[in-house]
Amino acid sequence: MDGAGLDGAGMTGAGMTGEGMTGEEIGHLLEKLDLGQKVRLLTGASTWRTHAEPAIGLRALTFSDGPAGVRGVAWDERDTSLVLPSPTALAATWDDELVAELGGLLAAEARRKGVDVLLAPTLNLHRSPLGGRHFECFSEDPLLTGRTGAALIGGVQSGGVAATAKHFVANDAETDRLTVDVRVDEQTLREVYLAPFEAAVEAGVWAVMSAYNRVNGVTMAAAPLLERPLKSEWGFDGPVVSDWGAVRSLLDTARAAQDLAMPGPGSPWADGLRAAVERGLVPMERIDDKVRRLLRLADRVGALGDRTRVRRPAARPETPPRALLRRAVAAGAVLLRNDGELLPLDPTRLRSVAVIGAHAAEVRIQGGGSAEVFPASLASPLDGIRAALAGTAEVTYSPGLPPSTLPRPLDPVRTDGPPTRDPASGEPGVLVRLLDADGVELHAEHRLSGRIVEPARVAGAETVEIRALIRPRQAGEWTLAVGGWGPLSLAVAGRTLLSGTFALDSDDPTRVHVAPPYRSVRTALAAGEEVEVVARRGLAPGTGVATILAAAPPPGDAARALASAVAAARDADAAVVVVGTTEESESEGRDRDTLVLPDGQDALVWAVVRANPRTVVILNAGGPVVLPWRAEVPALLLAWFPGQEAGDGLADVLFGRAEPGGRLPTTWAAAEEDVPVLRTRPERGQLHYAEGTFIGYRAWLRSDSSPAYWFGHGLGYTSWSYGAMEAPYEVIAGEPFDVRVRLRNTGRRRGREVVQLYLAGLSPTGEPPVRRLVGYAAVVADPGEEVVAVVRVDGRATEHWSVERHRRETVPGELLLRGGRSAGDLPLGAVITACAPPGRSPGAATESALR
Repeated sequence: MDGAGLDGAGMTGAGMTGEGMTGEEIGHLLEKLDLGQKVRLLTGASTWRTHAEPAIGLRALTFSDGPAGVRGVAWDERDTSLVLPSPTALAATWDDELVAELGGLLAAEARRKGVDVLLAPTLNLHRSPLGGRHFECFSEDPLLTGRTGAALIGGVQSGGVAATAKHFVANDAETDRLTVDVRVDEQTLREVYLAPFEAAVEAGVWAVMSAYNRVNGVTMAAAPLLERPLKSEWGFDGPVVSDWGAVRSLLDTARAAQDLAMPGPGSPWADGLRAAVERGLVPMERIDDKVRRLLRLADRVGALGDRTRVRRPAARPETPPRALLRRAVAAGAVLLRNDGELLPLDPTRLRSVAVIGAHAAEVRIQGGGSAEVFPASLASPLDGIRAALAGTAEVTYSPGLPPSTLPRPLDPVRTDGPPTRDPASGEPGVLVRLLDADGVELHAEHRLSGRIVEPARVAGAETVEIRALIRPRQAGEWTLAVGGWGPLSLAVAGRTLLSGTFALDSDDPTRVHVAPPYRSVRTALAAGEEVEVVARRGLAPGTGVATILAAAPPPGDAARALASAVAAARDADAAVVVVGTTEESESEGRDRDTLVLPDGQDALVWAVVRANPRTVVILNAGGPVVLPWRAEVPALLLAWFPGQEAGDGLADVLFGRAEPGGRLPTTWAAAEEDVPVLRTRPERGQLHYAEGTFIGYRAWLRSDSSPAYWFGHGLGYTSWSYGAMEAPYEVIAGEPFDVRVRLRNTGRRRGREVVQLYLAGLSPTGEPPVRRLVGYAAVVADPGEEVVAVVRVDGRATEHWSVERHRRETVPGELLLRGGRSAGDLPLGAVITACAPPGRSPGAATESALR
């Protein structure tokens, strides 16, 4: 950790003592730098750090991935982090205060790891449920996304750590994400895809990340959108950081409002920016603006100045971190169905519970890709249920399906892989060695996993070797694999089974540096007999360094596994089935091919619920899946990727210690063919957002089909009756107003309800009315108690974006306000009249449009 990371000076904003540097003070520092020094600051010094400049008291800034945890600068499973629920789960809480508290926890983690800038939140939208990175985004709705993102930003920056709003903009799918040209009209861009970023700027975000993709023909690192609206219109005063490797050209990006090219030390700017300025091809004023913004960020995080202003310690959550993460699991869990009020289960009335499904023992706590972190501890649903019922009921476990035949990195903790130990130390894990050109060992270390994304950097190393002793639990043909590019080999018991050179076929950073492809072989192994496996990868220039040693057991007996699960369910008082997506079906770098659960899990659910009518199904997924059995399952709980406290948090919900607080941030379809906006794959390099503003529930409202579960849907452990809704008769466009909704807890338990408001009005272009979320508020009440939810509606709710005049405008007239508990359940209604601000004619721009 850099020493200045905890006591640097010169920050502004929340979490500071003293005042930040003024623009004039930053200007004086700028004057001390020559052109070479300025240009040097604009490309990273390494993968995760910027350059220091001692001449002005500037230390290096450290960046880290971090939507669900702060990894730091090393991809090393020994360097653990707290793991939050996935961003979809955070949005599902509809709870700004909780999200802000979790943001504060991220800030404390960043400070612990010496991180100045957290690369979160992701503000892209769930345009299509096939998007492969939905778990890292919040929702399908711009308002919910913007509010959740703003809350997280506030929490992170309250601890003196910069948040980064990403990926600006229209980076809503993974297919061809580096090159895809998103074609989107101005109104849709403004009202839908830019709106969450505008909310982030209003929340005071300190950094913004530009995306890989193009928008309307222009790569985002060179896009005019970085200047207007981001900087000149919205007033964003921090730097625009590129996504890693997104600055792929010189003049167009340098002339644009792109400010920092990451990573370093190489980039088109590092190679040619100084000469371009000296030749007059890039204005010096543009360089100065970029450096000034970077210095402002450094000042805010305490990396600049004379240290007379001391960074205050990051705000600590009011509750211990693990308790907070446990509470967050329940707060984001969405109870989709609870027929006959099966949930919560009463532990005192249970003698036996069957827990079924591989995800129950090997739960996915986070999505795959660049944002992965390594937990110090992990509670699976099986662990949580056993702990909750200890001394009360018998808990049996059955996977229900045979182990996957897809190779997984060697890991001594996984139950579906072979026990693994380091042949040098004998400890669980693997031995990693770096070898020179002659095969001489230059470095060796014990690691816990066969997935080595970042081997140690040693001068002269030309080969990475992973060596392990494995003891198969069963005999048969095992699949063994080595992951990487370039020269690869795999040997078992001294016999080479695979050797070859595999050319790099991708420029996607995640595929190259995080998740390279596997090259597999199959070989017969005896049960219980230890055998040495050795994988080697040559470090060919330009192919990355990630190296993986993986294994998969022989194909199992599917009929026997299913029969065992059915028998366990039939003999139990209740069954809990945990199903979900896999790393192959939901991960960064690729979109999904289908919304169907993989590996026969649907058949498993059918069989278990038929064997035991008291069956609870828990979904372990970051985004929507289709649920053909949903009407026959009495209780259905969506857990998302719930983070490291998954098991205990879900047990709290199952046994009634906590109410499931989540509401859907995305509409879930009954069938894939019903989805109104599905396609994520470009045609001839272009992806047309032809649906305009009609995505998510807005598209479903125009569709001939109904979804399985509407945006905003979610049940608790009590019931509510909605009374009157009080709204103003007239509202002034551009001015906020309050709506009061009266409701009563009609159930038997204390509970929380999320009251949602939607507004519809005739479009000036003649399109059908658009109902959209304009506000929400949560209330808590005891049984029989009546409460009032006060929902603040932003003044922009009555405005639309005029493509003729390129500004927000209001069309005076009547609007229909609807209130209720989801986009599809809105029992309350009121008509309000939108009026132009005094002194303005109808159609005139409002103040918010002219900022």
